[in-house]
Amino acid sequence: MKHLINLAIAAGVFIFTKTYAELISFNSIQISGINLLEQTLIIAFAIQWVAFVPAFILKTEKFYDLTGSLTYLSIFIYCLVATDSIGNLKFTNILVAGAVMIWAMRLGSFLFMRISKDGKDERFNSIKTSFSRFFMTWTLQGMWVFICSSAALVAITSPTGVIISNIFIIGFVLFIFGFVIEVIADNQKSRFRSKKENKNSFINEGLWARSRHPNYFGEITLWTGITVMALPTFIGMNYLALFSPIFTYLLLNHVSGIRLLEARGHQKWGHLDAYNKYKKDTPKLIPMIIGKK
Repeated sequence: MKHLINLAIAAGVFIFTKTYAELISFNSIQISGINLLEQTLIIAFAIQWVAFVPAFILKTEKFYDLTGSLTYLSIFIYCLVATDSIGNLKFTNILVAGAVMIWAMRLGSFLFMRISKDGKDERFNSIKTSFSRFFMTWTLQGMWVFICSSAALVAITSPTGVIISNIFIIGFVLFIFGFVIEVIADNQKSRFRSKKENKNSFINEGLWARSRHPNYFGEITLWTGITVMALPTFIGMNYLALFSPIFTYLLLNHVSGIRLLEARGHQKWGHLDAYNKYKKDTPKLIPMIIGKK
């Protein structure tokens, strides 16, 4: 029964994402008679399902996050080629796609190096041995890639392409700000973990003294920036793609990121007064502007 439920969830995830794609892509250009934005949807899920096969056979999660990042690269390169954005020097299309691809390459390589060093991702301990749960997880990644990318994809695949304006510039600044925050937070945590004396300690320095999850704040902010960059292009049902940063927030805060890390942190350090004080004094997501005394 559990296997059927997991497979039903995977089917529901695909149907929901496909319906969402159909709604936001009403004015997407056609390539060979097929809606370009919906083509990217098929590519995103197809890559996950192909990668799932060797991952399940080998019972490994080591290239799960890397595959997600490669999927971002694949769909945006495909869009740039299909719209001839490079040949026609559609600078704004290239800039938006390039922003997403730079983020994907940075995060993908960072996560791959981390799991290569750690040897495993504890989130997958029980998932990777179950065909249906593991398949569902890979299918969820297809939804994650497409919905997070949806605002940028709507703009790039529209007949006008990405339109530059003051709103676009504000979005670009937001993206840069969020990207820098995420990179700094990840690097600070990596340096903290690399010190032997911190092996069983929680990080509460740098940006992590201002937020318990500054890297996720950065990621939500940069996707908000991408969406704002795409906003001047939106018409009609395209505005449903404003769901992109909302989805990112919901995913990171309530599904795969903060929720799991908070539970793991409570399990490891919940008995420590210092950790409980850190949780009490430090915001979960949005960093304090003024540091603690």
